[in-house]
Amino acid sequence: MSKKCEICGKTVTFGNKVSHSHRVSNRQWAPNVQKVKAIVNGTPKRVHVCTKCLKAGKVQRAL
Repeated sequence: MSKKCEICGKTVTFGNKVSHSHRVSNRQWAPNVQKVKAIVNGTPKRVHVCTKCLKAGKVQRAL
């Protein structure tokens, strides 16, 4: 089971895997979600955050 980002709500997206001969089957793309220790409401807490939110500075990391 994949986790979703608690900041932006990013989850798994679905699509088709297409082979060289153009045979199609289902697949999914999971976001790069990390479990980090962040400051939430003034207290440190472990949250699931995607790397895009981490790089954008939307999360203040707890030391």
